[in-house]
Amino acid sequence: MDSVVIDADEREALSSLVPSHPPPRKTHSYVEQYEQKPHHPIRKYSLDEGSRSVTSDSEPVYFDSSDGEFSGEGGVTVVSGRTSSERGNGEDYGFVTPPSKPTSNRGEVRQDDIESLPEFMGAGGGVDVFKVPVRAAVNPGRPPCLELRPHPLRETQTGKFLRNIACTENQLWAGQENGVRFWNLEEAYGVGCGVGGQARRGDEDTAPFHESATTSPTLCLLIDHGNRLVWSGHKDGKIRAWLMDQSSTADDSKPFKERLSWQAHRGPVNYIVISSYGDMWSCSDGGLIKIWTLDSLEKSLVLKPAEKHMAALLVERSGIDLRSQVTFNGTCSISSSDVKYLLVDTVRAKVWAVQYLSFSIWNAQNKELVKVFNIDGQVENRVELQETKGQQVEEAKVKFFSSSKKEKSQGFLQRSRHAIMGAAGAVRRAATRSAGAFAEDTRKIEAIAIAADGSIWTGSMNGLIAQWDGNGNRLREVNHHQQAVLCFCTFGDRIYVGYSSGYIQILDLGGKLIASWVSHNEPVIKLAAGGGFIFSLATHGGVRGWYVTSPGPLDSVIRTELSQKEITYGRQDSVKLLIGTWNVGEGRASRGALMSWIGSAVSDVGIVAIGLQEVDMGAGFLAMSTAKETVGVEGSAVGQWWLDSIGNALDERNTFERMGSRQLAGLLISLWVRRDIRTHVGDLDVAAVPCGFGRAIGNKGGVGLRIRVYDRIMCFVNCHLAAHLEAVTRRNADFNHIYRSMVFSRGQSVYTAAAAGGSTSAQALKNNNNTNISTEEEKSDLAAADMVAFFGDFNYRLFGITYDEARDFISHRSFDWLREKDQLRAEMNEGKVFQGMREALITFPPTYKFEKNKPGLGGYDSGEKKRIPAWCDRVIYRDNQSSPFSDCNLQCPVVMSTVMYEACMDVTESDHKPVRCKLHANIAHTDKSVRRQELGKIIKSNEKLRSMFEELKSVPKTSVSTNNILLQSQDTFIFTITNFSNSSRVIFNIVCKGQTLARDDGEGPENHSRGTFGLPRWLEVSPGAGIIKADASLQVKVHHEDFHSDDSADSIQQNSLSEDTCHKEVTLMIIVQGSCSTKTTSHSIKVRHCASAAKSLSLVHSKTTSMTKSLEGSSRYQTESNRGASNRHRTDDSSRRG
Repeated sequence: MDSVVIDADEREALSSLVPSHPPPRKTHSYVEQYEQKPHHPIRKYSLDEGSRSVTSDSEPVYFDSSDGEFSGEGGVTVVSGRTSSERGNGEDYGFVTPPSKPTSNRGEVRQDDIESLPEFMGAGGGVDVFKVPVRAAVNPGRPPCLELRPHPLRETQTGKFLRNIACTENQLWAGQENGVRFWNLEEAYGVGCGVGGQARRGDEDTAPFHESATTSPTLCLLIDHGNRLVWSGHKDGKIRAWLMDQSSTADDSKPFKERLSWQAHRGPVNYIVISSYGDMWSCSDGGLIKIWTLDSLEKSLVLKPAEKHMAALLVERSGIDLRSQVTFNGTCSISSSDVKYLLVDTVRAKVWAVQYLSFSIWNAQNKELVKVFNIDGQVENRVELQETKGQQVEEAKVKFFSSSKKEKSQGFLQRSRHAIMGAAGAVRRAATRSAGAFAEDTRKIEAIAIAADGSIWTGSMNGLIAQWDGNGNRLREVNHHQQAVLCFCTFGDRIYVGYSSGYIQILDLGGKLIASWVSHNEPVIKLAAGGGFIFSLATHGGVRGWYVTSPGPLDSVIRTELSQKEITYGRQDSVKLLIGTWNVGEGRASRGALMSWIGSAVSDVGIVAIGLQEVDMGAGFLAMSTAKETVGVEGSAVGQWWLDSIGNALDERNTFERMGSRQLAGLLISLWVRRDIRTHVGDLDVAAVPCGFGRAIGNKGGVGLRIRVYDRIMCFVNCHLAAHLEAVTRRNADFNHIYRSMVFSRGQSVYTAAAAGGSTSAQALKNNNNTNISTEEEKSDLAAADMVAFFGDFNYRLFGITYDEARDFISHRSFDWLREKDQLRAEMNEGKVFQGMREALITFPPTYKFEKNKPGLGGYDSGEKKRIPAWCDRVIYRDNQSSPFSDCNLQCPVVMSTVMYEACMDVTESDHKPVRCKLHANIAHTDKSVRRQELGKIIKSNEKLRSMFEELKSVPKTSVSTNNILLQSQDTFIFTITNFSNSSRVIFNIVCKGQTLARDDGEGPENHSRGTFGLPRWLEVSPGAGIIKADASLQVKVHHEDFHSDDSADSIQQNSLSEDTCHKEVTLMIIVQGSCSTKTTSHSIKVRHCASAAKSLSLVHSKTTSMTKSLEGSSRYQTESNRGASNRHRTDDSSRRG
């Protein structure tokens, strides 16, 4: 560590900061002079007495001290009603005998014999980001939810991450990296298998589910109510169909298999939809969009399972490549960038294709391109921007290099800084060019949805939400959150938005914010509605169900009932943590030194966190470390040597498992976990904050690791702060910068790539300037943790003392007066640094500065500079306690105390001595499976809740003006839907139940299913969906169109009846629900058309109606032959089509 010689002028200036001077030296030593002053006898500590209790019996002892506040086990004595400036000599502080530790209810060894050390607590811990995070048995900051799949540890999900979800009224389906799974919602409150059960690790507390056979990663899901199928698109380019009713057709003990699959694309299937006319649309990389015709899908589904190969060929041959159809003379009308999303506009029978910065709108009936426009709403004829983009980047590079040559000569330090920064920039640019990467445009579209009124909503990386009309005209923009929008979901007249920050927001149809809450601690990548829930999926794989009435009165009832049952699902465990810090001075340690420092103290430890400083300090390595965030390279050869050596000292192969590490220049932090608690520890994330050379170089700064222990967040930060005696303010600023700006990588694992399905914007940094978000989000990542431990070379020195005076006190092993001269203790007492954090009472000699390989206290620096010894190397932490001696419970889940704090004075390999601190942690957590079961009991037994859920099933009374429509060629008919409710809006959706064809020769009719209720091509319905205000009506136009298809797929129909020469009859189903209804009702209208009017009339009067069931035998929406008036309602459990 660097230091300076303090000359006479500087010493005089610094002396003004000293509150009191040491007594003048006479014939006695400095220690003898100090001992002549009156002070309480128990204030005398030595190395031998440091671990002794300072209290007798259980009575608190008060004494005169200026050392600050002390606490026993996890508790502190807080100064009440005084500012930090009022602290000083004569102020009373209390020592209290630490309460005994509770035993673990999992049967671990009792910890009652643990003796906790007294602790000092810094001031200022109750304000700003230094407030202790609020915890509760049931989170009061968000609506209560159904924890269908509790947050699994990310390390357990390698190769099994959930990517997306889709919902019916009775099931929730999820696509994962190795197939699909589904939950029956009637089993949603069931108990999981538990640890050691049949479920895989990570699913121990998950509600009962059913899983498919292994497939390629699932990228998208589509619900097909008409065929009772769930379609999935996969990374290997295949599209697969799965039966909804798996539980009744297959053995639950065996994975279920797909009903149909075919090779749709060479690249990944990014999205699939079914249009208003029943055709399936799929998209892939390179701007590819394909259509799989309804007829080919129907014919392939008729074939037996043994004929899967033939069915796949049948569908593959029917594919229509839309990109080739809009390419003329080698020029394509749409961009070649990846098509990420598709959207069906059921109101206008169109399909939207979404690329990163542009849209294309297609006519679902004739498959023609309608419009191409960019994210600003400007119409484009060609969207090929790659060459232009590359040219702009090259121009920027030329400007960068040309400007750097014009810089004037600077001083040596400035030139050195420029040299390091220039080298780092060169490495970063080389890495960028080799990867072919460009900075992402924050306007990039990440989500799209259609609302009940037919408006289209898109969300971008910058948090901007835009509303469009059906023709692609931009109507308005709203921005309620500064994080990336990752997903949308609509239910009734509400729009749900999921963000990369974990927030969910509810908007009305005008874009006004209704509600907002933190749903997950990681990005929300998918939302789905069904069964009275809005389900959310986070990058870590957790799935939660939010009641559609939330936020509302139902929430407070559930929260109250569930909080009262805390004793049934509350659990408590304990673990010991060893934290070690050492400034190694670019050296290496012997095995004996590592065993003395670490290996000898881990026999009862579950978690080990090690922080090293000055591992590598060369200028070239500093430059490389500056570029690492771009290059993506972690660590160095020297750093790896240290990790291997520490692992050997910990018996890594047999006893401990290495969780991960992070290196930034000379800073290295690593974490090990004992194997017998490994199943309860995971979700390791990393972070780094440079503070050197204008906060750009990692010679000073902090590196951090964040883990989840028994479902509680713990953060460990290794710091190296600014050097030199006089740099107190800068050290304080370095800590503040690290604490506020450290952001851990989210949705990532050190073992695998980013969590599947997570958007690239999921790692976007927080923007605290947004005034529309709650103060909870404005906290830093460290402020939101249950436990934070800072350790490292903090570089705080002893002030107002000479080298000889310090050596004299150290030689007598009396550190009381030295602690009063400790800069860190003084700054913490004033609330300027480490606010609200705690440190055990120091009872070991200063750990800096020593001559290498010189043992004993005589090893302190005796050279020309004679650097004053100092406690540079420290360990400071905070837990969940906001008041002294808090009990460990779900309101205060992490309660910690220090049981060891010492330096290893026998280690001589560096100019610093290694320090170790052992903490004992009691951790309260929730049994998520039991709590979910208790929630189910509350829902079933509480009369008030049952009444609320029954109210949600009500649907406003409606009617349609006719139940029969007769069309001739090019005819148009208008019917009316009326909403009789005077308080609730009605949402409707029109689908086609099926089609009947009859020959002219009078032979019997032939029935055709229409797949997901798609319309026949000869029929146009406008609008096909919409919203009707209270006490209002809406007119719907039904039009016959002479449609002659020239698609390549028409050859498939050669052996079937021609629709143009047949009598045609379909049944339109008008599905109706309220603005917040969980049930629907339906009306049916028969629409008939014949080649001649006479034969049409004959059909009206004499032909018996023949309705068809869906291909898989579903009778949903089937119309009874004796249906009466058209306004008769039939309640249906199905929601509007997916």
